[in-house]
Amino acid sequence: MYIQTRKNEFPAVSAEEEHNRFADMTSDTAANLAAELESASRLRAARFFVTQRPWLDLYGINVRPVAPVGSVSGKPYVDPALIHMRLPDELLLEIFSRMTPYTLGRATCVCRKWRYTIRIPVFWRNACLKAWQVSGLTENYKILHSKYDGSWKKMWLLRPRLRTDGLYVSRNTYIRAGIAEWKISNPVHIVCYFRYLRFYPSGRFLYKNSSQKVKDVVKCMNFRATKADCVFSGQYTLTEDKVDAALLYPGLRPTVLRIRLRLRGTTVGANNRLDLLSLVTSGVNDAEASGPDEEILGVVEGWEEDETHNPDVPAISHRRGLTPFVFVPFDEVGTSVLNLPVDKMDYFVPG
Repeated sequence: MYIQTRKNEFPAVSAEEEHNRFADMTSDTAANLAAELESASRLRAARFFVTQRPWLDLYGINVRPVAPVGSVSGKPYVDPALIHMRLPDELLLEIFSRMTPYTLGRATCVCRKWRYTIRIPVFWRNACLKAWQVSGLTENYKILHSKYDGSWKKMWLLRPRLRTDGLYVSRNTYIRAGIAEWKISNPVHIVCYFRYLRFYPSGRFLYKNSSQKVKDVVKCMNFRATKADCVFSGQYTLTEDKVDAALLYPGLRPTVLRIRLRLRGTTVGANNRLDLLSLVTSGVNDAEASGPDEEILGVVEGWEEDETHNPDVPAISHRRGLTPFVFVPFDEVGTSVLNLPVDKMDYFVPG
């Protein structure tokens, strides 16, 4: 009786039913495994195509804006930086007011407070009025509101202007035949010379043509230069991006040098290139040569390219030595590549 009860509790299972049950379990396991493999492959593909940026999670955490100078916010803010705790805002403004615009641009990269402070329009207004002082105060304000939406900084960046914190240098080369020795070789020499321009905000400029390097010429490019330095002064005007300049070579046969340039920049606001459009030498009479150097541009204004007022000095339009001028700041004249000799840089591409 006991054995019979146990048999009824666990009824016998045939071999075919056992096989079908195992097949069902295997198919379920295979389906689950296929789904897991597909999801894993999709995850790997997503990680491959989407770049992980863990720093995005830091946005909004421990980021507190710095109140600019003169903020009207009633909540006081204590800057944790030591220099800002020890240096009052009045002294900081005084330091910034004595910086050049290009130094101010570098100072904006120091910290957030300096960037907010340098946005004050007074810094850029002073720089603009000094750069275009020849135009006059009224004309500068008209241009400011008509073309640059009343932004002095935008005017400084977008309006063409001649830089006065360095020299414009044009490097020119030509090949000269040497002396044949023993009829075996006929050497050639690469001759290198430079044209130097230094502009002043008052409308005057200095010009020098020399074979000396820029690090040696910068010492004499000023109005205190002697006649032995061969530095000549003239006058220029800037109209949009065109520069018209003229200077007088004194002597028994006075000669005027007329220069026409186009101003451009490799980046916005750089103004570090001058394309030489024309270079003309003409003769002037004694009455025109006796006037001051500052008025020579008005004398030759409206002249034709082949016009001369002295028959002994014909008008010559020079076609060689018209390499574009490259701007070199005063603090980089000692390290500029233009100081390299010809054997290390036989040709220079201004860009």
